[in-house]
Amino acid sequence: MQDANSVDEYLEGTPEPARSTLFQIRAVIRSVVPAEATEVISYRIPTFRYKGALVGFAAFPKHCSLFVMSSTLLGKMKDDVKAYRTSKGTIQFPVDKPLPAPLVRKIVKARIRENQGQLGKGKPAAGR
Repeated sequence: MQDANSVDEYLEGTPEPARSTLFQIRAVIRSVVPAEATEVISYRIPTFRYKGALVGFAAFPKHCSLFVMSSTLLGKMKDDVKAYRTSKGTIQFPVDKPLPAPLVRKIVKARIRENQGQLGKGKPAAGR
């Protein structure tokens, strides 16, 4: 949507109602990630990092997206995400209606497990 140097700057530049929607998504993600997780702008979107890229989120003119930074996770969760438009690693949702908090928590927890499982296997975590 715009060039930003921080997640706060990104959100400040996001028009309503998407801004409020992304604030809610961010709050849910923050409630789950370990204390060591960091928030950065990566590929022009807000991204949480923990042992590699964890999840990202962004606003677009007609939808918001949650980027799961995994090519296989959504396939394993197809029943959970069937109400949404998805691609290999992205869930799209309305600009005025955040994803349900339990779904976001489930996705983030699964991504944390994936990133922890990739350590020590010689395989970089997604997004590195």
